[in-house]
Amino acid sequence: MHGSKESSNYTVAVLGLGAMGLPIAGRLAGRFTVSGYDINAGRRQLASDAGVTAHPSARSAAAGADAVLLAVRNAEQLRASLFGDDGVAAVLEAGAVVIVTSTVGREAIPDVVGQLSEFGVDLVDAPLSGGPKRAGNGDLLIVVGAEPAVLAKVRPVLDHLASTLTVVGDKPGNGQALKTVNQLLCGVHIAAAAEALALADALGLDQDKALAALESGAAGSFMLSNRGPRILEAYTADGAEVLSRLDIFVKDLGIVGDAARSTGLAAPVAAAAEQLFLLGQAQGLGLADDSAVIRVVAPGKRATRRGDGRGPEIIG
Repeated sequence: MHGSKESSNYTVAVLGLGAMGLPIAGRLAGRFTVSGYDINAGRRQLASDAGVTAHPSARSAAAGADAVLLAVRNAEQLRASLFGDDGVAAVLEAGAVVIVTSTVGREAIPDVVGQLSEFGVDLVDAPLSGGPKRAGNGDLLIVVGAEPAVLAKVRPVLDHLASTLTVVGDKPGNGQALKTVNQLLCGVHIAAAAEALALADALGLDQDKALAALESGAAGSFMLSNRGPRILEAYTADGAEVLSRLDIFVKDLGIVGDAARSTGLAAPVAAAAEQLFLLGQAQGLGLADDSAVIRVVAPGKRATRRGDGRGPEIIG
């Protein structure tokens, strides 16, 4: 722990109280002194209900914090949160640490590190994966790139959030690099799961039974089990509960493509998955759960079965 502070006196500001930031803040509030900010007043109220001290601005939340954990959408929001009109870098004390948990891409990190150093503030590159439920239970995968002495300051914070914490290098940006690889697989797996369940339906199979069978065999994967039930809800009136927006994978697979091109590496499978998510966004599904990508593969749903031996009836 930084200095000689006890956990209860160690202050963490969580900026961004969305699907991941809110359960993260609630989890940390059980051990640390946690303040939080989100542009949405409703999210601030939910954070307050979870034991987080909600603030009306990012700067007031971060002032005097030992660590600032950023759960923002992209590199632009990262820079705005730190150096924009309400940017918090100016109110952080020397020795404070910024923890970047978002997937922003490796290329975004060096400039941010350089600018923070002018304030005497360090950065830990710690993108995470696992979803809101696992965030609230401290069951996240976190991959870290940071100088060892800097990581040591915030290790108790990360350990409280992670069931698996892997230090992949001592340079900020290393965490983003591995998270980019992770997102390649996640995006491809979601797209493949949607395509597989659409094919099961097109072949006249019961999708619930098909999903259960696939999960138990060699074709099973975390993403199939996690997204499969939500994929099957994609055609309901409200769709699946939004736990990970479709447009997040437009952003993440864009980062994957940029990284692959920067190294001269072909990534045709990732590119194909990216096109599905881009089509979904173009069709107005960007704010839907990413499981809605099945509606790109199969816009209509085989919702009923004929009883006359002529096969399934297409609806939609």
